Amino acid sequence: MGKVDDERAFFSEAWTEPQQTSQKKAAAAEKPHYHGHRDRLRERFVAGGADALPDYELLELLLFRLIPRVDTKPIAKALIGRFGSLAEVLGAPASLLEEVKGIGPAVATDLKVIAATAQRMARGEVRGREVLSNWTQLLDYCRSAMAFESREQFRILFLDKKNGLIADEVQQTGTVDHTPVYPREVVKRALELSASAIILVHNHPSGDPTPSRADIEMTKQIIDTAKPLGIAVHDHIIIGRKGNASMKGLLLI
Repeated sequence: MGKVDDERAFFSEAWTEPQQTSQKKAAAAEKPHYHGHRDRLRERFVAGGADALPDYELLELLLFRLIPRVDTKPIAKALIGRFGSLAEVLGAPASLLEEVKGIGPAVATDLKVIAATAQRMARGEVRGREVLSNWTQLLDYCRSAMAFESREQFRILFLDKKNGLIADEVQQTGTVDHTPVYPREVVKRALELSASAIILVHNHPSGDPTPSRADIEMTKQIIDTAKPLGIAVHDHIIIGRKGNASMKGLLLI
């Protein structure tokens, strides 16, 4: 009897061990392979900040929360491959974002909310400050707001006597290569806001910020209209995906 009991005990242990191994394998299978990658990516961000991550990995971090049960690395790479950079992904229209596999309407909207938040933060960096001494922040704001728009926008920054930002307004939105601008309307709005100076800004959807002849002529018309009324035109900045151009810096005005 003792021998039989020993054999039963032996076979019992022999059969229970594979069952435990199977359970462990099943538990491991339930945890997707990308969870470890997510943890490591978060740790790198905490240790080194955003500069420690390339664009697609920073985008992955955003997508972790937006698409929690999917491996977001291929989606992030597809977005960067389609649009070129993280800034261009956030600046892309929702309709184009949805053309990338894995991005639905809800995620596209969430990405646009993130983009709007970034723009609001950039605007906060320049509002109420002396704009001319914070030129880099001003360019960063204009770029985040306009560089990736699919149509031309004509924006005016209205300044007070100390060159502090009073208001930032999009006056006109045009086509892919033209925006109608009316010098009298520009000056009229400056007078309404009691602005002492203005900075003109518009984007080139083509990506090339080089001023056109029409851009230069229109700027000179606004200067000629504003000057007799004591309103200075400090600059006309053209924003493109490939950079920006200052008409004043180029000695065009």
